[in-house]
Amino acid sequence: MNISDFFDENRKAWNQKTTIHIASEFYDNELFLKGKNTLNEIELALLGNISGKCILHLQCHFGQDTLSLGRLGAQVTGVDISDTAIANARAFAADTGIPAMFICCNIYDLPQHLDQQFDIVFTSYGTIGWLPDLDLWAGIISRYLKPGGQFIFAEFHPVVWMFDDDFKNISYDYFNTRPIIETADGTYADRDADITTKTVTWNHSISEILNSLIKAGLTIQRFEEFDYSPYPCFRHTIEYEPGKYRIKHLAYTIPMVFSLQAVKQVLPQHDNQIIGIHQ
Repeated sequence: MNISDFFDENRKAWNQKTTIHIASEFYDNELFLKGKNTLNEIELALLGNISGKCILHLQCHFGQDTLSLGRLGAQVTGVDISDTAIANARAFAADTGIPAMFICCNIYDLPQHLDQQFDIVFTSYGTIGWLPDLDLWAGIISRYLKPGGQFIFAEFHPVVWMFDDDFKNISYDYFNTRPIIETADGTYADRDADITTKTVTWNHSISEILNSLIKAGLTIQRFEEFDYSPYPCFRHTIEYEPGKYRIKHLAYTIPMVFSLQAVKQVLPQHDNQIIGIHQ
């Protein structure tokens, strides 16, 4: 299989998952449509006051977080590879009356669909594992940020992806660069869902993530690690504080999430001209 085939498999899988997710207790879409904001304190602390800001949300699934950003006063654009997810995101935007634009594409192909720069590029939780090339990813982020614009990122820690699903054994290499091809029943939002999906993912180390952003002209201003997940999306979790989940049988804590804030460098003026970056 080539990269295009991998993306096709993942698109099919997410089209299957989306319908299950929208109906699941995990996403509680009914409460969201009534006004619940789905963003967590981890990302909210980095976002700050976003009223009037223009935000690009990459890998937005069916738009709950995108529209939650809109509820906080931002002008939002969401992007996702799943046409089922984007169709539902557009419907939910109409239902809630939140102005939003949604684009269906592989984010590597986004320049074919969007020509705009943003105050903030945002992405969160379970995103970069679906991407094989983080240098391309970081280049997309840089392309769509205004000079001085911020990249806000919250993601599951790569240490989590080293474990098997039951968190009993180390099954994957931290520095793995090969595609991980898996077939699984159900989904993290509904373990008993009557679906079987084939997916292709990639592990990315912290150094790979940070260096890809630095090479793309972003300055890392803040980086944090957390010993919990804000979601019960892994097997065998226990809620030890409201909205904070750990693996209940582990006798030690592990990093489960990290967050970062990065800023696109403002290039110095020279002869009254802004020097551009060739990408």
